[in-house]
Amino acid sequence: MTVEAGRRMRSAWIALGWVGVIAVSVLSLIPEPPELIGIEEGDKIEHLLVYGSLMFWFAQVYVQRRSRWSVAIRLIAMGVCLEFVQGWTGWRLFSYADMLANTAGVAVGWLIATPRTPNLLSLARAYTLRGH
Repeated sequence: MTVEAGRRMRSAWIALGWVGVIAVSVLSLIPEPPELIGIEEGDKIEHLLVYGSLMFWFAQVYVQRRSRWSVAIRLIAMGVCLEFVQGWTGWRLFSYADMLANTAGVAVGWLIATPRTPNLLSLARAYTLRGH
């Protein structure tokens, strides 16, 4: 894999992460989002999983502690802002519990990311380098 191909893969990885951010934003603001976990307060689990997944995803690119802090703070701020906007919509509810679940998700995503688990972006690059 050339250096340029590695940059393109990194850019694509970041772009897919932004697609996730946009999807979360849209689903947070539409009147009736799909309910994935059909138990009482199951949305808190959804918040934890979604924000954890976003943090884990971006942690594959931003491996330095300072960069990860930046991502984590931005994701937490996004979750807080979206809660306030939900309260203003008239069809969604403001929830401190959702903010807490979002923040916990970011922490979990950080904790399970590399170096505790393999770096998926690096694995994808290595796989591509082998010509698959």
